[in-house]
Parts: sequence; C-alpha cells; structure tokens
Amino acid sequence: MALSVTNTVYREGEGAPLILVHAFPVDHRMWDECVRDIVAIADQEGLSPFPIWAPDMPGAGIASIPSADDSGPVDDDGAYPQALDMLADAYVDMMRAAGYDRAIWVGLSMGGYVVFDIHKRHPEAVAGLGICDTRAGDDGVQGRAKRLSVAEACERGDTVEPVMHFAVPRDGDSTVKRSPACVRLFTDWIRSQRPEGIAWRQRMAAGRPDLNDQLPLVTVPTTVVCGTLDPSSPPKVMQAMADRMTGTQVAFSQIEDCGHFSAVEHPRTVARALVALVRRV
Repeated sequence: MALSVTNTVYREGEGAPLILVHAFPVDHRMWDECVRDIVAIADQEGLSPFPIWAPDMPGAGIASIPSADDSGPVDDDGAYPQALDMLADAYVDMMRAAGYDRAIWVGLSMGGYVVFDIHKRHPEAVAGLGICDTRAGDDGVQGRAKRLSVAEACERGDTVEPVMHFAVPRDGDSTVKRSPACVRLFTDWIRSQRPEGIAWRQRMAAGRPDLNDQLPLVTVPTTVVCGTLDPSSPPKVMQAMADRMTGTQVAFSQIEDCGHFSAVEHPRTVARALVALVRRV
C-alpha cells in the first residue's frame, strides 16, 4: 500500500532539486509566480540552473484521490493517522525515482507538515529546508474536529464550499489578499479542486502527529519565512519555531503586509529567500 504524488517540473538542471510543497486547499499552481522569480533571481546571481519541482499532493489538482483503504488505518473520528507518513514516503520515492539522493524541501502551510515529516522519516534525503507559514505541532482537539467537520461536509455535499472562505478577504488581511485579482485567483484555484480531494487532505492533516521534536534535530541549512499578518502562523510562532532549531543557523524572513500565503502574496520576496537557501546548500 503506497501513495503517489503528481509532479510538475518547472525546470531541469544540476544539483539537488528544489521541491516546493503546496498549501491547502490549493495545488502546485500557487508556486507559479514565485518560481518565475526564483529562476530570474538565480540567473541574475549567476547560479547554475538547478531543478525546480512542485508536486501535487494526492487529491490536489489532477492528482489521484486515495481511497480510505489506501490511506492506512482510520481513527474512530475519521482521521488518517498514518497518511502523513505515507505521503512523506511518496515524495521521497518520487525524488529517488528521478535519480536524486537529496533535495531542498520547501513547504508552505500544509506543505510544511509534509516537509517536517520528510525530515523525521528520511533525514538523509534532506539537503536544506524552507519552512513557510506553518506549524510543527498538531491541531489539538478543536482544530482536529474542525478539519474533520470540513471533510465530512465536502463529501456529504459534494462541494468545496466549506473551504471557499480561503478566497474571501477578511479584516486584517494583506493588501494583496484583499485585492480583486487575488480573490479571483484563489476562487478559481479552489473551485477547480475536487471535494473528495479536499476531504482526503483534511483527514490526513487531522491525523498528523506533533512534530516539534524535529526542530532541534535539523542540522541542514534552513530558512523560515512568515508574513506579519499571518493569522494562523504569526511571527511569534514562526520565530519560536526557528529558535528551537538549535542544530543549524536559521535565516528568518518576516514579510510586511503579508498573510498566510506568502509565496502568492509576495512571491519575489519569498523567491529571494529561497535562492539564498539554494546558495547556502
């Protein structure tokens, strides 16, 4: 029993690939503009072309949706307690199948959960880490219940409406996130998702373990990125996480007027941080 991911190769090259892991409830397209900036900045700085990938998680974009039977054990409340581990293995299997031993893993939000778990299960496959707008801990009782409620509503109604609020501007959102263009973009991305895929990712994330124990074990070059207006991973949370990475030197980037989706809201700033990470690796 194994999961699979659907890869998008933005660029071929030499050296460890830069693998970008997307957030919920969208897919790899959230990296499109950031990747263009990564390539432009890296070229300007004279870096040799390196591979850049952005795989889709199971159920995201056009990636296949695993059945419950393919997702490991199911908890009584409907969470998948082993699915994150299976997903981490799938990402590393994809990398190795392409002929690489290590990669620079970058995760934003839910993508961060995957990246932390890759470090836990396959530290030898990690050449560098980019941690964006995420948390290392689990959801807690209320957060877990909320995820599973969303999963059930998506499945029951065959709808993505329970997650459309990600596209709706709120008080305190960044200038970009409140712009009509950004609202349209997120609306289109989320509308193109499948309810069963949204539900699978929520059940996977609900069942994940607390991964704070990984923080002091990180020894590879690491960058941490957060937006000053991020409501779920604010700077104080991200800074505390960076401070616990005592085994490495962390480059910490705090982006003004930026919310949770930093790579979409301020792609060039994130790109600069990631190019610097590639150079350090």
